Amino acid sequence: MENSQCKICRRAGAKLFLKGERCITPKCAMVTKPYTPGALGKSGGKRKGRRGSSEYGTQLRDKQVVKFSYGLRERQFVNYVKEASKKKGVASLELVKLLESRLDNVVYRLGFTSNRASSRQLVSHGHITINGRRNNIPSYRVKTGDLIGIRGGSVGKGPFEGLADRWQKFESPTWLTLDKEKKEAIVTGDAVSDDTRFNFNSIIELYSR
Repeated sequence: MENSQCKICRRAGAKLFLKGERCITPKCAMVTKPYTPGALGKSGGKRKGRRGSSEYGTQLRDKQVVKFSYGLRERQFVNYVKEASKKKGVASLELVKLLESRLDNVVYRLGFTSNRASSRQLVSHGHITINGRRNNIPSYRVKTGDLIGIRGGSVGKGPFEGLADRWQKFESPTWLTLDKEKKEAIVTGDAVSDDTRFNFNSIIELYSR
């Protein structure tokens, strides 16, 4: 039976990497079933293509891609959009900062895990520290100067086994300085995203209607 996470990607029409490394293999549902769930005819005949979309439909899809990628509920996502829109800067860039600076996302961006869901579990289970103190709040907002590390009792165990091997070709985002030897990182600037799948301007326009 197909995993619900795979169906989310198929509905969004984009790889959201919700299952981590599996998403870059030929087994990915976006490779084996590159059409929306239910797009097959009742008789199992020819697959229907994706329908054209209105501007609103496109904006709605852009929202779903971002919301599901960051693993947020609708109310959480709306609150982030509202907060970003109230700030003095460019709303779309402010939204990026708010989403990217979440602790669970930072753990993912540092390569501790291959997807945000796993990163959220690491944080919730108390494996991650901020400035030397354990922090189990996935939505915690990191700031410039914060030191993100692994709790002493968790280093080299469970989800962190083989971390050095996974990091061999890994490069952290420019706003995070990762020390692979110490297995810790410092937030050195404002959070940004270079993920081309995300259209934050479209999302702001959607909620400005």
